[in-house]
Amino acid sequence: MIKINKAACIGGGVIGGGWIARFLLAGIDVDVFDPHPDARRIIGEVLTNAERAYAMLTGAPLPKRGKLTFCGSLEEAVVDADWIQESVPERLDLKRSVLAQIDAAARPDALIGSSTSGLLPTDLQQDMQYPERLFVAHPYNPVYLLPLVEIVGGEKTAMATIKAAMEKLPPIGMKGVHIAKEIEAFVGDRLLEALWREALWLIHDDICTVETLDDVIRYSFGLRWAQMGLFETYRIAGGEAGMRHFLQQFGPCLAWPWTKLTNVVDLDDALVEKIGQQSDEQAAGRSIRELERIRDENLVGILQALKGSNGGKGWGAGKLLKDFEHSLWAASGKTKASSDLSQPLRLVETKVSPAWVDYNGHMTEHRYLQVFGDTSDALLRLIGVDLAYVEAGQSYYTVETHIRHLGEAKLGQAIHATCQVLCVDEKRLQLFHTIHDTAAGEAIATAEHMLLHVDTRAGKAIPAASGVLEKAGSIAAAHAALPRPEGAGRHVGQKRWGSS
Repeated sequence: MIKINKAACIGGGVIGGGWIARFLLAGIDVDVFDPHPDARRIIGEVLTNAERAYAMLTGAPLPKRGKLTFCGSLEEAVVDADWIQESVPERLDLKRSVLAQIDAAARPDALIGSSTSGLLPTDLQQDMQYPERLFVAHPYNPVYLLPLVEIVGGEKTAMATIKAAMEKLPPIGMKGVHIAKEIEAFVGDRLLEALWREALWLIHDDICTVETLDDVIRYSFGLRWAQMGLFETYRIAGGEAGMRHFLQQFGPCLAWPWTKLTNVVDLDDALVEKIGQQSDEQAAGRSIRELERIRDENLVGILQALKGSNGGKGWGAGKLLKDFEHSLWAASGKTKASSDLSQPLRLVETKVSPAWVDYNGHMTEHRYLQVFGDTSDALLRLIGVDLAYVEAGQSYYTVETHIRHLGEAKLGQAIHATCQVLCVDEKRLQLFHTIHDTAAGEAIATAEHMLLHVDTRAGKAIPAASGVLEKAGSIAAAHAALPRPEGAGRHVGQKRWGSS
């Protein structure tokens, strides 16, 4: 896996800030140059939202956050970087000037990507000494959540540059798509511009309001597009006869006078004010940061749903997330628990994220089970039941659980989970987990689990591998000297109500 060792970002606005967050949360150090007086604040706010989103997005262990350094000059920012991302305003003269400065100061082997949403890379390369390493890397907002990057080369871009850029994106959870020929606005923005043009006419002609138009998209085909795109969706619409039948049935519609795509709406002051007023009403007083957080929560939900689809194999962007998480787990190595087995193992450290709380501001019930499940997973990795073990066809399944709620975990609260191994035999693990308030040290909840070792392909219990049993047995032997946890072996209703 080819990784980015150090990144530089020139420009830290909406897109540049998203790139910075994407790199940092993948564990990559980032040097930034942006002369805007509010650059530090803006980038800090974007990073805060990105960290909030990642806490909802994945339970995989993220690497240590990369170091963010604000530099006093462009030259200082790019000098040691192997991936440099330019995200300055969309003006050809400005981008050419900035890219020429980057080209002169960067290492000759550094990759240089431009976040342009439509300028041709051949035009951007004009003043560069090493134009072969320049390419368009056009992302979508928010860059830290949406994984697509359009990779477009110019006339002087080396194919080795395209290949290297494509290979460096999966380790940061992104998918590069190579656009074979450079064309203004590339592919994504051309599709969006066509929809945008028609949408402006519909508002101009008072067919609907901006809120109605957004509802039409988000309650219908927008959901289909999120997981299957356009052509595969239409293939299904063709029924058993497939795409050919769809084209035969609906192709003649293209000649009907439905669209105004060939006409350009006049964005005069009146239309701008109409759209602006309707958009203000739609926002209902929510700030941009609030809307960003709502957007992030929605995207996380869609990505998580797609991750679990297709029989758990993942689908589309969800499969990409699943593969990215696998790489994070692999990179994290074995769970780093204390070598001191005289105490229960401290295996999970986390905070109660906004996505985990209910209407009372407390962690909702199924999130307790999630933390306990993460604790079991951490123990399994510790004893050798890692991704390779599972992919080889063996694993542990939880067959019985008892949870006690002793306190309340609240929004933003730091919590950690410990595990005491009660018993091990060749097919079973009996575990006792406790979630603690990290600050106070008090127990918030406990869970007792019985896990059964199985052949996942045959669907039956079998003995665990000898190495797994040896590691689990050594922990159980050490934990046998610990007091039996209060609540172990308890079941609901064990103590009769009203009895003393």
